[in-house]
Amino acid sequence: MLQHLRRLARPATDRGATAVEYALMVAAIAALIVGIVFGLGKVVLNTFTKTCSSISSGTSASTSCA
Repeated sequence: MLQHLRRLARPATDRGATAVEYALMVAAIAALIVGIVFGLGKVVLNTFTKTCSSISSGTSASTSCA
């Protein structure tokens, strides 16, 4: 019984800190994903623009890329 009371009287461990750490990791991962999407978005846009331009220059003038 004494051990049970000691266990109850002990201060709580870092249970709340782990939730904060997980929230910080999720925020960091989300920021990384946003950065990658914006960075690769420009590269992909430029690639498709160049591809469309080269295709339309080899075909008839009525083809539109936009």
